[in-house]
Amino acid sequence: MKCSNVWTMLCAFDVGLIFLPYLCFQVKDLFKELKVECNVVELDLMDNGTSYQEMLLEMTGQKTVPNVFINKKHIGGCDKTLQAHKDGSLQQLLNGDNEDYDYDLIVIGGGSGGLACSKEAAILGKKVMVLDYVVPTPKGTTWGLGGTCVNVGCIPKKLMHQTALLATAMQDARKFGWEFDETVKHNWDTMKTAVNNYIGSLNWGYRVSLRDKNVNYVNAYAEFVEPHKIKATNKRGKETFYTGAKFVLATGERPRYLGVPGDKEYCITSDDLFSLPYCPGKTLVIGASYVALECGGFLAGLGLDVTVMVRSILLRGFDQDMANRAGEHMEGHGVKFLRKYVPTKVKELEAGTPGRLKVTAKSTETDEIIEGEYNTVLIAVGRDACTDKLGLDKAGVKVNPKNGKIPVNDEEQTNVPHIYAIGDILEGKWELTPVAIQAGKLLARRLYGGSTVKVYHSLFWPLEFTVPGRDNNKCYSKIICNKLDNDRVIGFHYLGPNAGEVTQGFGAAMKCGVTKEQLDTTIGIHPTCAEVFTTLEVTKSSG
Repeated sequence: MKCSNVWTMLCAFDVGLIFLPYLCFQVKDLFKELKVECNVVELDLMDNGTSYQEMLLEMTGQKTVPNVFINKKHIGGCDKTLQAHKDGSLQQLLNGDNEDYDYDLIVIGGGSGGLACSKEAAILGKKVMVLDYVVPTPKGTTWGLGGTCVNVGCIPKKLMHQTALLATAMQDARKFGWEFDETVKHNWDTMKTAVNNYIGSLNWGYRVSLRDKNVNYVNAYAEFVEPHKIKATNKRGKETFYTGAKFVLATGERPRYLGVPGDKEYCITSDDLFSLPYCPGKTLVIGASYVALECGGFLAGLGLDVTVMVRSILLRGFDQDMANRAGEHMEGHGVKFLRKYVPTKVKELEAGTPGRLKVTAKSTETDEIIEGEYNTVLIAVGRDACTDKLGLDKAGVKVNPKNGKIPVNDEEQTNVPHIYAIGDILEGKWELTPVAIQAGKLLARRLYGGSTVKVYHSLFWPLEFTVPGRDNNKCYSKIICNKLDNDRVIGFHYLGPNAGEVTQGFGAAMKCGVTKEQLDTTIGIHPTCAEVFTTLEVTKSSG
C-alpha cells in the first residue's frame, strides 16, 4: 500500500525529549509494518530546520516530535498515532476515508454509563449526541432519561426500602416511650407519587446537564444502517439519519419474562412496580434473584402478603452462606417461600387494580401441581441485554447469540474498531451502575484525553442487603483472606444496618490491598456496627 500524503516531521531540537529517537522509530516502524510509504523530514538535519519547527508549533501547538500528518490532517505525536492505529481511525485516513461525520461520538443509551461517557467526551471538546428511547413494557410503563438505575432500579428501590424501614422504626419507637394510635396505615399512592416526583427531578436534571455541556440529546430509538450511520426513530415514527466517527453502545438490559401463558398479559416486572398506580396487594414474586428478594422484602415491609417462588436456590452465584441467612431473615419477618416450584400458567380471575390472578406451578422434583390466587404476580427471573434490535449486524459488531452480550477487549472496544460498549451489555463483566459510570468516563478520557487508565472489572462491589439488626444477634459479618498473600482481604460480607455505607469504605480499603492485620490494628469507631471488622477472631476452619 502506498500513500504519498503521509508526512512525518522528525526534529531533535527539544533537548528535553530524552527518548525522542525511540518515539520517532516507533512511528517509522508502524508505517513500515502497514506497508505505507511516507515522507520523512528530519528537521535537525536541515539548515532552516529551526524555522520549520517554529512554524509547526504555531500550526499545531505541539512542541514534541514526531509530528504526523495524513492527507493534510494533523494526527499528532507518537502516542496519538499509535492510538489512532488502535481505534481504527488511522486506517480510515490512510484509505482516504476522511469523511466529515455529523458527530465525533454518538452514544446509544441514556443510562448511567452512557450519560457519563457523553458528558466527559463533550468536556474534552468533542461534538456528541446521546440517543435514548424506552420501549414501553407490555403494561405500557415507560420513563424518562437516566436508565434503569435511576428510573426502575436502585433509586426507587432504595426509597421504597426506606419506606418499609420506617414501619419497623415505628414499632421500635414505642419501646422508647413514644405513644401513638395503634391504627397505622400506609398509603401506596402517596409513596409512589413522592418517589416518582423525585425521579422526575433527576430526569430533568440529566437533560439540563447534557444541554449545559452541549450534548445533543435525542429521544429516539437508534439502529445501525451502516458501520458509521444510524437511523433514529422517534415515538411518532419519524426517521432521521445521523453519522458518527465513533459510537458507544450503552443500552443496558430489560427484565426477562417466563415464556408461559399469561405472563406478559397479566404479570408485571420491576419495570412496572415502582410506578404502579395501585397497591399490589397479595403478591407472588417469581424468582430468587436479588431483584426478587429486594422487591419481596420491601413489599412485605409495607405490610403486604408476599410469597416468593424459588426454582432452586436463592441468589445463584452469590455466597450461599450469606444468601441463606438473608432468606432466613426474610422468612422470620413474614415473607413466605415456595421452594422448588416453577410457574406454568397465569390466568386472570378478576380484572381490577389490583385484580385477582390464579397461578399454576409444578414441582421441579416431583409431578406435583399446585395453584394459588394472588392480586399481583411480579416476575424477577433475570434480565436480557438490549442488543437484538440495534442493527449490529449491519455494523459488523459480534454478539454472543446465546445471551445478546457483546464481547469487548480491556478497553471496551468491540471487534469493530470505532464501536465501543459499556455497562450491563458486556460479556462477562460486572452489571453494576458505578462500574458503568467509571467505564464511561475513562473510555472518553482514553479516546479524547490521552488517558491510558483502564477499568478493572474485578472491582469488588457487594450487593447491598440492609437487614435491620432489631433481632438479637442476627447481624452477621465475614471477610475472606488469602493466606498465601499476607492474609490480604479478598472478600467482604456484611448483613446489618446501613450496609451500603459500611461497604463503600471497606471497598476502597480492599482495592488498596488491606490485610487482616491492618484491620486488627485499626481503632474501631464506637459505637458502630462497622467496628466489628476490627475485632474478628473466630475462623470458619475452627468450626
